[in-house]
Amino acid sequence: MAGSAGFEHWAPGEQILWRYRGNGSSEVHICRPVTVVRDTDELLAVWMAPGTECVKPVLADGTPVHDEPLVTRYTAPRKTVRARWSGTGVLKLARPGDAWSVWLFWEQGWRFRNWYVNLEEPHLRWSGGIDSEDHFLDIAVQPDRSWYWLDEDEFDQARTAGLMAEDQARRVRAAGLDAVALIRDWGPPYSDGWEDWRPDPRWPVPELPADWNRTPAATSA
Repeated sequence: MAGSAGFEHWAPGEQILWRYRGNGSSEVHICRPVTVVRDTDELLAVWMAPGTECVKPVLADGTPVHDEPLVTRYTAPRKTVRARWSGTGVLKLARPGDAWSVWLFWEQGWRFRNWYVNLEEPHLRWSGGIDSEDHFLDIAVQPDRSWYWLDEDEFDQARTAGLMAEDQARRVRAAGLDAVALIRDWGPPYSDGWEDWRPDPRWPVPELPADWNRTPAATSA
């Protein structure tokens, strides 16, 4: 069945790539193979399994990005490396056109921990997955429905480093306020019971393809 973006909907169990470009760059610097849980005109839900091999940025000498002092974190030279996702799995939910996605985290034993709102460019969908660009600012949402901003210092530093113009920063803040309004209303996806969802045990852990950074032939929002 064709989706609203003109691409066929992916079936549950299909494997795709969830990718982020570097800020202000066309180069992919984060790539996570995921398994499709649901794909409709209203929602894309994917599962990133524990132990998934991903691509992530590190400093040129291999140091983790967050070990670099904030003042030089976005100007120090970087490279990409392959690494296994070391935490529990992550369920990611994205609605077409939203400037954020909502992630669900669990502790060991499937004790639900929290929702995490990742502010980002609305996804560009292509045959092999979706592409976006991270906007630094995030929101944590607790099971008791309380919430708080995350990474405001990184958001400010990204602006100082020239990775985000002021007009874009205002749009990101506005998107964040829209996301907060949804949290306060406790609308979807928070009211949909996703915290009780579990992956199909028959699903294999997706493999990271050799051409993980390929340029899509065509993209659409």
